[in-house]
Amino acid sequence: MTTGLTSLELCAGAGGQARGLERAGFDHAGVVEIDADCCKTLSLNRPQWRVHEQDLNLFDGTGYRGIDLLAGGLPCPPFSVAGKQLGKDDERNLFPAAIRLVDETRPKAIMIENVRGFLGAVFEDYRGFIRNELKKLGYEAQWRLLNACDYGVPQLRPRVIIVALRDDLKDGFEWPVPSRINAPTVGETPGDLMAERGWLGAKAWAARADDIAPTLVGGSKKHGGPDLGPTRARQAWASLGVNGKTLADLAPDPDFVGMPKLTVRMAARIQGFDDDWQFHGRKTAAYRQVGNAFPPPVAAAVAEQLKLMMQRRTLYRAFGG
Repeated sequence: MTTGLTSLELCAGAGGQARGLERAGFDHAGVVEIDADCCKTLSLNRPQWRVHEQDLNLFDGTGYRGIDLLAGGLPCPPFSVAGKQLGKDDERNLFPAAIRLVDETRPKAIMIENVRGFLGAVFEDYRGFIRNELKKLGYEAQWRLLNACDYGVPQLRPRVIIVALRDDLKDGFEWPVPSRINAPTVGETPGDLMAERGWLGAKAWAARADDIAPTLVGGSKKHGGPDLGPTRARQAWASLGVNGKTLADLAPDPDFVGMPKLTVRMAARIQGFDDDWQFHGRKTAAYRQVGNAFPPPVAAAVAEQLKLMMQRRTLYRAFGG
């Protein structure tokens, strides 16, 4: 499905948000990402996309002036409660680069994803700074905390979504409404993948894994590994019958006994990726991409609302509004 709407994606990672925008009908004019493995993943899945393997601080967006949507998932560590929360003083803070790119591209709308810590009281002044900088450029910013499980993702994953709209569009956006249907459980989500090599205990395991997952954690190149997160997260996974200390290369064999491990493909499904979305690199690199991704269904839900707003505005103008 295409709508004629275009986007430029910043800090695209493995393409979670990009895939969500694509589902909503946005065509990617370009995607920007500094990590080589992620860039290979993007090109592997969408060879037609123009992938810029580049530091966002050095990226020139003037060639994309007039796109409909500027989107991205800016680095989370500056605002994460798991880090030092240095915010604007963290060298990984890319909000200044994103604001510069707003000025260079002048999109109709902006959509930025970040961690829940962004809403902390310690960052109140910085949120005000971002709002004011965007206002100077002619955009009205708002943000909301959305949970992935409200949009069909089998995972407890709260994320802040920042939406900023050009002044002539600022009154036309409505946040997506959470689904009335509960998200599937962990057992329901990769259950068939657990059974694909004939594991006799797969059905019993799926029945036990009867809740949504905790937040998948990808970690960084310095600290992340092929595990499902820190001790508390691994304990939560254990309560669902999953060994979170590492990941498996394959599903359990027929006679396996004990708590199974997830494969990268299982984790990707829990994150909301299509089964045919491939990840470049070995297990650790591939899982890091999955764990750090923005779930495509959540991105799609917000992007659908942005699309509807833009389409209504186009019709309004076409009929003399």
